[in-house]
Amino acid sequence: MTPARTRTTARRRTVAAAAAAVLGLTLAACASDADADAAPAGDGSDETKVAIGIPSGWDEGIAVSYLWQAILEDEGYDVSTQTADIGVVFTSLAGNDFDLLFDAWLPLTHKSYLDKYGDDVTDLGVWYDDAKLTIAVNEDSPAKTLDDLATMGDAYGNRLVGIEAGAGLTEVTQDAVIPDYGLEDLDYVTSSTPAMLAELKSATDAGRDVAVTLWRPHWAYDAFPIRDLEDPKGALGEAEQIHTFGTGDFEERYPTLTKLVGAFTLTDEQLFSLENMMFNSDEHADEQAAVQAWLEENPTFVDDLKEKAGV
Repeated sequence: MTPARTRTTARRRTVAAAAAAVLGLTLAACASDADADAAPAGDGSDETKVAIGIPSGWDEGIAVSYLWQAILEDEGYDVSTQTADIGVVFTSLAGNDFDLLFDAWLPLTHKSYLDKYGDDVTDLGVWYDDAKLTIAVNEDSPAKTLDDLATMGDAYGNRLVGIEAGAGLTEVTQDAVIPDYGLEDLDYVTSSTPAMLAELKSATDAGRDVAVTLWRPHWAYDAFPIRDLEDPKGALGEAEQIHTFGTGDFEERYPTLTKLVGAFTLTDEQLFSLENMMFNSDEHADEQAAVQAWLEENPTFVDDLKEKAGV
């Protein structure tokens, strides 16, 4: 990743974070507008307005959300997006302030949200089935396993750099990884995904050892010289699936879109290429431009999706 691209990405995410901060003030107004303008058609057709909640900092969710915004707008839907902490997105999805969430990790990472809101949301299907939570370090650093991190903390400044406080990865790290591996002496720093990535870049550029919470799929594995620490106790869980969730009444309000979303999947190659265009390239001005470039490189993607969905 070039410094210019890093600054651009950080700037975009700063804007997204600001939008998330005022989300609580705007959701009620948005919901009122949606109620007035997007009443059920009553004839078996979809409502035309779709609100997508994007979890802050999770790049695969950001990439897929913008991909779907482009697909749906081309199909005539009126699409809005808002970025927020994953807990806010789930709360708003359960309350019908958002219609779709494309980045729910199960069975572990977002289990607590499904335990709380499962009766008020709809599981629309799995689009990726090899997602993993990780603790990553620079590839030339001494630790090989999470056990090593407990005894080699000095090499890493006795710090473990995390992401958003409300993220499922943060909860798993606090509740399982740290106690299981005796990492209580490390300063576990949580702030934001952009801050974690900025520290990761700074450390690897300087040749300094660093340990961060991360996950696969993520473009950082292509951008930085990093590797995962082994997790012999399985504290981070096995590979997970990434689900799409809708409102509790989604299938009734969007019968056609339910079929499209249910048929949606991405291969590793497709997802990594989309993420790299969006977050690790200077060629595209913004997320929408990156999506359009990706769709041009994958010209049959939407037609293949429709055929698979039978719509």
